[in-house]
Amino acid sequence: MPDYSNQIIVDLQKEVDELKRIVEMQNDIIRDLREQLNKNSSNSSKPPSSDGLKKKPVNKNRSLREKSGKKQGGQKGHSGTHLAVLSEPDHVIHHLHTDCQYCPKREQCMKRSAVKETRHEIDIIAQVDVTEHELITIPECPICGEAKTGSFPAHLKATVQYGQNLESLAIALNTVGAVSFNRTHDILSGVFHIPISVGTIKNMVSRCAVKVEEANAISAEKLKSAHHKHGDETGCRADGKTRWAHCLSNELYTVLFLHDKRGHIAMEEMGIIQHSGGTLVHDCWSPYWCFTNVKHQLCCAHLIRKLKGVEENHPNQTWAAKFKSMLLNLKHAKEKAIAKGKAALHRNTLKRYSDLYDEIMRLAYEENPIPERKPGKRGKTKFGKVLCLINRLFSHKGEVCRFAYDFDVPFDNNQAERDIRNIKVKIKVSGCFRSIEGAQEYLKIMSFVSTAIKHGFSGFEAIRLAVLGNPLSIFNQGF
Repeated sequence: MPDYSNQIIVDLQKEVDELKRIVEMQNDIIRDLREQLNKNSSNSSKPPSSDGLKKKPVNKNRSLREKSGKKQGGQKGHSGTHLAVLSEPDHVIHHLHTDCQYCPKREQCMKRSAVKETRHEIDIIAQVDVTEHELITIPECPICGEAKTGSFPAHLKATVQYGQNLESLAIALNTVGAVSFNRTHDILSGVFHIPISVGTIKNMVSRCAVKVEEANAISAEKLKSAHHKHGDETGCRADGKTRWAHCLSNELYTVLFLHDKRGHIAMEEMGIIQHSGGTLVHDCWSPYWCFTNVKHQLCCAHLIRKLKGVEENHPNQTWAAKFKSMLLNLKHAKEKAIAKGKAALHRNTLKRYSDLYDEIMRLAYEENPIPERKPGKRGKTKFGKVLCLINRLFSHKGEVCRFAYDFDVPFDNNQAERDIRNIKVKIKVSGCFRSIEGAQEYLKIMSFVSTAIKHGFSGFEAIRLAVLGNPLSIFNQGF
């Protein structure tokens, strides 16, 4: 009789190996899903809006901000601020005792009365102001003998039209206020009882977008020659499809640009980075690395969030906490040096942190060895998210720590994230952009408004300057 025992053992061993492979694969899937469930805005690149309304109990150590040791509220020696009287009162009301209201001796008592206390109430009056413009003709000039006729101001195009203050308010509500055209119509009609149509508001926004183009071109040129600039991008819905709003900005200038693509093609068409020098601060999105004409600084705030995610989801990874602490300590060392009036860190300090960086990287690879390629297996070797982060930190050591060598380079990319956040607010409040043209007009106006705010103007003041035809005056502040 043939001996089947060896064959049975071989078959069972194959089955065990296959079951082990399946279990290992399922464990990887479970680990990835658990890590995905544990992601939030504090340990990943997810926005705070994705955390949802029902939030989990927050760990006291979860915030990236560290305690300053100071009490809440105004600090000792703080002068404080309060609501001040802005002008002379328009009305004065006397408040008497109830017994004095209808007393026949009231006037006699008022002559020898005194004001015990004064309080002011600041309010506004929403009213319509109509100005009639009359064109005057003088039939015969006593000097030259010719007929003389005046001319209307350049902004008066029609027999009846809306004024520039109302136009500025409508545009500000729709752009800075992120209010939709219909709600802007409802607000203006309800407050001022003006039957302004949705189409008229749309035309006002379109005209304003054209007027700010020259100012935005100046901002783009300033960014080209800037020492550093921040880059970011975010998705938005326009004309029924997902488009991408790209942002390039620094502390003084902002340029927003709409494109169908998110990557290198859109950045090229924006026409700024490839003609720039200096340093580009970004979140390590791969298309930014295509630009070799600029230096790069990775956003360390992004890295710290990812390191927190590694800490929370992989307790056995000890290198992540050490690397995060090293980054924050290097940041504090820079801030301390700046406070002392220094222009750079001492070379011994930089050498110490550089050696510590390398030591933590060695520990990271010890805890996460690079997997060997299995014989006969095709395709790329799967590294996993933790090992991919380690490889990124190892490959871009200079780009992670550039902020410590150049004090003018910021630690994070928060500037671009703040400048591009208004798009998400607009989408949440108003829904979406019905047309690409509408989205482009919004971004043009918000580019101008963001730049103006950085130069000391309010959003409404900036839009009013644009409506008046003088948008370039935002740059005449000595910046």
